[in-house]
Amino acid sequence: MPRILLLLPTTTYRAADFLAAAARMGVEVVAASEEQNALSRQHPDSLVTLNFREPEAAARAALEFHKRYPIDAVVPVDEATAVVAATIGSALSLRHNSVESARAARNKHLMSELFAGSGVPAPRSAVFPLQEDSSLLASKVRLPCVLKPLALSGSRGVIRADDPQGFVAAWKRIAAILDSKDAKRLSGETGGKILVQEYVPGREFALEGLLAGGRLRLLALFDKPDPLDGPFFEETIYVTPSRLAEREQARIADCVSRGAQALGLSEGPVHAEVRLNDRGAWLIELAARSVGGLCSRTLRFGTGLSLEDLILRHALGMSIEGLAREEAAAGVMMIPIPRSGKLAEIRGLEEARAVGGIVEVTITARRGRPVTALPEGSSYLGFLFSRAETPAAAEAALREAYSRLTIDIE
Repeated sequence: MPRILLLLPTTTYRAADFLAAAARMGVEVVAASEEQNALSRQHPDSLVTLNFREPEAAARAALEFHKRYPIDAVVPVDEATAVVAATIGSALSLRHNSVESARAARNKHLMSELFAGSGVPAPRSAVFPLQEDSSLLASKVRLPCVLKPLALSGSRGVIRADDPQGFVAAWKRIAAILDSKDAKRLSGETGGKILVQEYVPGREFALEGLLAGGRLRLLALFDKPDPLDGPFFEETIYVTPSRLAEREQARIADCVSRGAQALGLSEGPVHAEVRLNDRGAWLIELAARSVGGLCSRTLRFGTGLSLEDLILRHALGMSIEGLAREEAAAGVMMIPIPRSGKLAEIRGLEEARAVGGIVEVTITARRGRPVTALPEGSSYLGFLFSRAETPAAAEAALREAYSRLTIDIE
């Protein structure tokens, strides 16, 4: 029976879907986390603790485990573990991206430089230490621009500035975010830097793909019907298939393919954010992971396989040819956090579930626990899922279901 090493941070949403896919495939799973599981001594062949912040140390530990319990594939479930997976894959001679390419996909500034060097249409950017005089910088940078923490993800700390005053205010707000305990843990050595990036107008799309031998296979292109103009960039609705003309879809796919080549990525899932305007397709960011949160549940392939099924099959060297996305339209809405506070209650869940086309309503935030809105936060209250004959109908179902929710935050 094949054995897969799944890198599962304790904070990930993705564990259940990957474990379910492995169970369907009949493969053995070794669950790796950065924190020791209480049952690890009773199950030494299926639970292992790895230091995700130290990829080389994690690779050494994985190699020792591999000597006792041979591993056939290593799969990162999110962006935080992509570099660790590449390092382990290299050490164990498994299918993997190069460590350099995985690191490039985690570093927004290096990514921007590699795109520019390869002629990939992407926003220009520069990185500055937090100690810089933001007032002085504001008089020099081209506005409008977007300020981003160098390593954080999920739109956390991403703020558009239209004038010098807005630039200084955004700088101070991001500095406060980076000073938080969890941000320091996530950012590491890049935590003291801010990326200032050219603002690219246009409609935004998300591409889900899978690389095999450096060749990109487009799995799904999502429309983002809600405008993402700032000042914050909270994503809400994804709908697929895209309503773009085939020519424009091809331009987006080509842009992402060129971006993956520029970074040196060659194997596994990629998730890209692309903007389209009258000057063409612009690659905003490219991650060496699949779509975040529970959004992958919108996708079905072949006879009902999930995105996680395809990722695990690819990692094991199994063919995924002929496994096209289903013809029906599907959508997901990431339920936004309207303001920071303590979640008291979300009412109207049954009414939302009763909307035609809604197939699932999942609340991930815990009642009575603090919730944090963007740009300080990076999570959502939950997810609405729809399926319909057309993308328009799938989108309409999500909007109607959301309108039936009442969110009480103290």
